Amino acid sequence: MNYLSLENVTKTYGEKVLFQNISLQISKGEKVALVAKNGSGKTTLLRVIAGQEAPEGETAKVAMHREARIGYLEQEPDFFEGHTILEAVLDSDNKIIQAIRRYEHAMLFPGRADNLQKAITEMDDLKAWDFEARIREVLDKLDINELNEPVSSLSGGQKKRLALAKLIIEEPDFLILDEPTNHLDLDMIEWLEEYLQQPNLTLLMVTHDRYFLERVCNLIVELDNGQVYRYSGNYSDFLYKKSTRHETENAELEKSKKLLRKELEWINRMPKARGTKAKARVDAFEGLKEKVSGKREHQEIQIDIKGQRLGKKILEAHNIHKSFGDKKIVEGFSYKFRKKERVGIVGPNGVGKTTFLKILTEEIRPDGGKVVVGGNTVFGYYTQAGIQLKEDKRVIDVVQDIAEYIPMEKGQKLTAPQLLERFLFNRKQQQVYVSKLSGGERRRLHLLTILMQNPNFLILDEPTNDLDIITLNVLEDFLMDFPGCVIIVTHDRYFMDKIVEHLFVFEGNGHIRDFNGDYSDYREIQKEREREQRREERAEQQKEREKQQAQQQKTGGLSQEERKELKRLERQILKLEERKNEITEQFNSTGLSPEQITDLSKELAAVKEELEEKEGRWMELAELA
Repeated sequence: MNYLSLENVTKTYGEKVLFQNISLQISKGEKVALVAKNGSGKTTLLRVIAGQEAPEGETAKVAMHREARIGYLEQEPDFFEGHTILEAVLDSDNKIIQAIRRYEHAMLFPGRADNLQKAITEMDDLKAWDFEARIREVLDKLDINELNEPVSSLSGGQKKRLALAKLIIEEPDFLILDEPTNHLDLDMIEWLEEYLQQPNLTLLMVTHDRYFLERVCNLIVELDNGQVYRYSGNYSDFLYKKSTRHETENAELEKSKKLLRKELEWINRMPKARGTKAKARVDAFEGLKEKVSGKREHQEIQIDIKGQRLGKKILEAHNIHKSFGDKKIVEGFSYKFRKKERVGIVGPNGVGKTTFLKILTEEIRPDGGKVVVGGNTVFGYYTQAGIQLKEDKRVIDVVQDIAEYIPMEKGQKLTAPQLLERFLFNRKQQQVYVSKLSGGERRRLHLLTILMQNPNFLILDEPTNDLDIITLNVLEDFLMDFPGCVIIVTHDRYFMDKIVEHLFVFEGNGHIRDFNGDYSDYREIQKEREREQRREERAEQQKEREKQQAQQQKTGGLSQEERKELKRLERQILKLEERKNEITEQFNSTGLSPEQITDLSKELAAVKEELEEKEGRWMELAELA
């Protein structure tokens, strides 16, 4: 089933053509990633598909299947500021969600018992309790807790998480997501990754998270030079197939150049030829000339700025303590940095990672202990907030306000315009106002202003947000060769695995653990710990059940809680049976791809395992009853 058909769609801003006469089809069940350089029009294309902007072109067509329910996550979501968090997340036409909203409101304001009883009755009638539990799980996973707080009190990142929660709760068939992993911590990203792998979801997203692309997507669409290119497979397949395409293009370009030189010689010898054959040859030459001149080089950002030399003493933390009220951020942290260290910082949102960085750079004083900064240490601090500039400033003015030129190795100098060109701001773009830059272009400019100061100790707080994959690759290569120290806070697992040698793990209550290894090593150990903890919890639960059974054999019957559990299990078993039958039915389809068969097999195994567990528990309770 074709969910989306895009035909001959064009979009321009002034003289800039973002894309021209592009076509794209997305079928049910496909998981598509849209990749492109910053400023190429990724967000604009998503807005056109989601119906937020009108396409250009007389024959332009955007068609969505009438049965597909669409959910769109914008890069910067907007909410009605008068709503509470609860009202915003449960703002829906769905009857069950409306009932849950009334129930949650009655729970928050229990003044009138009749309202609560009415809400409970409505929940019973609509069989909404399982759905309510699902909503609570989503809100908990995305760390959305203070439901009675106004939306106006939320930061941009919190609003993004709220919008994502609202989208998942509404359960659309076709999700259009613009940078869904921005502002999520690493646990949230892994949970979202697992959720999006469901075979019944259709997905179109823009993301720079390469593990996401590798594990979730089965089709990648590249927007390049105003045209779209489709690559079946995940991120690894995309890299291979894209390099093959570029090799083919370059080979064709070389052939065209050779032919052009021959034709040029002929044109120069016979400029006044008027015969039919000669005229056709002149026309062919003009077409060939246009083809060769229209071919562009594959540009990449160039970062070859080298930091100043570090001294023997770089940065030392001696028994640092910091709290805000009862909340401990750092408790007794000590560390001495060595040359060329690459440290990653991980921990949930709100645990104090940014505060910790500000303590190290002496922006914030610790409550106890001290920070000692070496005499030759020069910090380059790339912040989450990004660059704060007047919107009416030109790009070139931003750089020249810092320096007209910067010194390079061997006594060379690089002027401000030359430096901007290395960061993919050509001479024309250098005259553009900051207000006209895309999110990724602003980030790139911010990074440039940091590196211009020739630091030897880089602190990068979420540097990957809004940067395209090409820029990320170059930044990674630069950081691996950087002669100074690097501290990175990022939710980009691929970026962290590639750069860091060890981690500072924020475990809560001010405790920071030094872990020797990258993020994937850390998560593997954490998952094993979590599995062991679950095994221990199940063993404890089994002991408790056996104890209750022994007690009930004396007294007979089920407790009130167990009767509720029995009913809940019956509903859950029924749903699992239905899903098992649906999957089995899907296997009868002859149009399944190998990837779809794999996904369905995994889900079927998971459903059967869960069904077996719940049926076992139901049998235990039924026997007691």
